[in-house]
Amino acid sequence: MTASAATLDRRLGLGDAVFIGLGSMIGAGVFAAYGPAARAAGGGLLLGLAVAALVAYCNATSSAQLAAAYPRAGGTYLYGREVLGEWWGYLAGWGFMVGKTASCAAMALTFAAYVAPDGWQRPVAASVVVVLALVNCAGITRTALLTRVLVSLVLVALVIAVFSCLRGGSSSGLSGWASPHHGVYGVLQSAGLLFFAFAGYARIATLGEEVREPARVIPRAIVLALAGAVVLYAVVAVAVLSVLGGAGTGASSAPVADAVRATAPSWVEGVVRVGGALASAGALLALVAGLGRTGLAMARARDLPGWLDAVHPRFRVPHRAELAVATIVVVLVLTTDLRGAIGFSSFGVLLYYFVANASAYRQTAAARRFPRWLQVLGCAGCLVLVAALPWQSVVAGLVVFAVGVAIRAVRLRAVR
Repeated sequence: MTASAATLDRRLGLGDAVFIGLGSMIGAGVFAAYGPAARAAGGGLLLGLAVAALVAYCNATSSAQLAAAYPRAGGTYLYGREVLGEWWGYLAGWGFMVGKTASCAAMALTFAAYVAPDGWQRPVAASVVVVLALVNCAGITRTALLTRVLVSLVLVALVIAVFSCLRGGSSSGLSGWASPHHGVYGVLQSAGLLFFAFAGYARIATLGEEVREPARVIPRAIVLALAGAVVLYAVVAVAVLSVLGGAGTGASSAPVADAVRATAPSWVEGVVRVGGALASAGALLALVAGLGRTGLAMARARDLPGWLDAVHPRFRVPHRAELAVATIVVVLVLTTDLRGAIGFSSFGVLLYYFVANASAYRQTAAARRFPRWLQVLGCAGCLVLVAALPWQSVVAGLVVFAVGVAIRAVRLRAVR
């Protein structure tokens, strides 16, 4: 079998897919995203969380409907090409690859910030990228098993944190939810920033070529993973706000750890910091897997170099694409600090899901699982949240997409 004809093996069941989705969403976002959201909206971040969850649900149903019809690797890159045309798919894939590669670097640096002393953080970050990339290259079942372990340990840490905060907090810290900073705009900006945390269910769709009974399993896994993540984020947000309030949460770079420090013995803070490190590692593991599959799909269509179009003959993974992603991420963590890139990542992901919603809207009645008004609401929600992001994130995102358009235009002209 040639590289271009090689396919991935269907080895994942419903539980595996749900845990991979949870591992992507219960990442460093649950330990870091509340701070920027609270700076935008104060206690109104709870309203922002509800808006982000609504938009995420619309996007999730679109992804589920598309994944059932196109159960191959690539996610929205594939769906955009198949339904809307090559350019739409390319824009979705380009935004995903660039934005999520930056997110990988952020996750690796966040992991190192929790576990490594000063001066060793960059080497530790690079090392964890290499280790997790090798785990991914050893087969998707190894990725799924390690994700289950990491998610389980993170959930234990978060349960301890929530219990400590609710026992030592006060309902007065929640009073600001009805009077958000900067009004409606603040709520929408916080929603755009928190959406970064819910984007992980796309990993399930990008693994569509490796899920058994994809038409049945993928839609269920996407909805179950998103529902679990929304409940968890809401409970943790209430717990943190009950201790720190809106102002304190906005002033913190590690809100969960700071809330626990104020209410519990020091060993509990240690547990939470270990949980933060493991959450970062789990998100990084799933991100590299998703990027590898999207890179494989783009290489198959020659939107990325053709040599990335390869599947390992034994482990049945896109090993070249995953190792290429890991190499780029290692270079990034050794040279830059992208831990503040939440807004930039949200820009790319929101436009990625705009393409998903538009693709699902265009599907025929035979493929339809959800009403079209959900896709219309999803498209509108993505555009509103993009417009509400900090202007620096919008400008950076537009520049990145312009570069991607120029690269493809030059390549197409050279081919012609």
